[in-house]
Amino acid sequence: MVSSAQPNGYQYKVAAIQYDATMFHKEENIRDLLALTEEAARAGARLIVTPEMATVGYCWYNRQEIAPYVEPIPGPTTDAFAAIASRHGCYIVVGMAEVDPATDIYYNAIALVGPSGVVGKYRKTHCIPAEAKWAAEGNLPLPVWQTEIGNIGGLICMDALVMETCRVLALEGADLICVPFASVSRGSFRSITRAFENGVYMVTSNRIGLERGTQYAGGTCISNPDGTLQALLDDGNGVVYGEVDLAEARKKEFWGETADNKMRDRLPGRYKTIHQHVGIHNPLRFHGLFGYRALPPGRKSTVAVAQVAPTPGDVAANLKKLEELITSPRADRADLIVFPELCTTGAVFRSREEARSVAEPLAGPTVMALMGLARERNKHLVVGLVEQEGDTLFNTAVLIAPQGLAGKYRKAHLNSRDKVWATPGDDGFPTFDVAVGRIGILLGYDLMFPEAARCLAIEGADLLCAPSAVEGPAAVGFGPTAVPVRFTMFPGYDPLSWYLWRARAQDNNTYLAFANQIGEQRGVRFAGGSGIFGPGAWDGGAANQEVIARPDVEAVSLLEMDTTNADANHPTNPVRAKEALRSRRTIWYDVISAKHPPVLDVIAST
Repeated sequence: MVSSAQPNGYQYKVAAIQYDATMFHKEENIRDLLALTEEAARAGARLIVTPEMATVGYCWYNRQEIAPYVEPIPGPTTDAFAAIASRHGCYIVVGMAEVDPATDIYYNAIALVGPSGVVGKYRKTHCIPAEAKWAAEGNLPLPVWQTEIGNIGGLICMDALVMETCRVLALEGADLICVPFASVSRGSFRSITRAFENGVYMVTSNRIGLERGTQYAGGTCISNPDGTLQALLDDGNGVVYGEVDLAEARKKEFWGETADNKMRDRLPGRYKTIHQHVGIHNPLRFHGLFGYRALPPGRKSTVAVAQVAPTPGDVAANLKKLEELITSPRADRADLIVFPELCTTGAVFRSREEARSVAEPLAGPTVMALMGLARERNKHLVVGLVEQEGDTLFNTAVLIAPQGLAGKYRKAHLNSRDKVWATPGDDGFPTFDVAVGRIGILLGYDLMFPEAARCLAIEGADLLCAPSAVEGPAAVGFGPTAVPVRFTMFPGYDPLSWYLWRARAQDNNTYLAFANQIGEQRGVRFAGGSGIFGPGAWDGGAANQEVIARPDVEAVSLLEMDTTNADANHPTNPVRAKEALRSRRTIWYDVISAKHPPVLDVIAST
């Protein structure tokens, strides 16, 4: 899908409205929203987004209570907004309660209204208890509307918290995704994640105010395709503005000076696990079905990440550094230590021959020495190296238990540096059961692709080990909020308010141990910022259990990982319950495994 009405370099203004709707006062709500929409249109916005259920309020008890306020699409409300769209030549996303005249079924819906009337509608797919009191789950496909201002995707609130929904829209060619929210936590965090991983603009409009004891969080924002934040409104009714450049949305580049690409470097043939809807089943029973691979017994373990600057090409010196860290008093408390990607060799090679000069088979001296240390210190170790098997080289991480080699993972998603010398791994995304729990391993660039972590979560991973040598993405900071939200992650200014590695953990209800290199190698400056992140609340609202190292020092950071469960039959621990998997709607996900999704044609047209 390529929008041909405008060139790829077409630029225009967008607006997101933040509003405190009042229940039982639909006419007043619509009057206020029309005024704010008119204000945005007069300011030159070509696309304007209103919050979820903004015309009627949100916290309805049942069908009977909301019945006087539902209406069809098209209908009187969409007609009123269409008049503004017609006068100003703009597009408006309207959050409202819809009734289907043919069935009398109610939906939490949005309508995209343009200069000629209703372009399309979407019904919320991932409903929460508030909708279940009165509405049915949406029965329309995830939409990408082709318009004269580009390809517009639309979702509603919880939809965007499920990584696959935005991924589907991006793969179908969306340039930007509009997400009306009525959220008690800031949609800003997930919006930035979705913008970064998909290379799209995210226009997120949230509710504000207090309604039947529910405090909405505000934080309406507009995010760029690189994951930076254009604009954010903390509290109160109002409008925020941003700029869309279709060329930026269609590049899909991770970094400006490399060939690394968010869509071309995907591996759709390896994401088949995503289509399995395991979340609707009790994980404590599902994973042990037929007596096969039950989850390891729950326990409390101490996990460590080591942030180091290896000496390029000097395996002996790097092994000595690893030994010093493993035997240090701080690391002595750890049950498992994760080291960076390629920490035994350095991460930047000019040629395949140079990489071969430091490569070893898994039965070579490096792994043998690490096995000796793991046995002597009673540790589990995850270490990155250049593996040689015959004439083939792999960017590999090994998992070593006190009893010996417990597993290996060969990096699947290769960045432009890896492609100089490495062959992608062909063993999928395996998990390994050891004493500390079920372990998945991903290497650096793998974590840029949300499908990889999701596959491991579906397999029941407690902990994602992420040995890395990456230079970004940069964290995004937020200032303090004036909104009295129950879960605030930024009581004061926090330069790490959004951090990709935290987002990966929360998206999948896993612990994540991110061990990154620091220092500069041949012009590449690695970002450090290693950390361990807990599974958090699946909606991203609660403060996360985590520890993060300073970005510029060698350090060992530790965190307790708890996989215990209070009930032998039902999961009570977030890392075992994996609520993030329960709300997925796999029937819409086919394009995730398509060999040639429409977005590749979009990229080719730039």
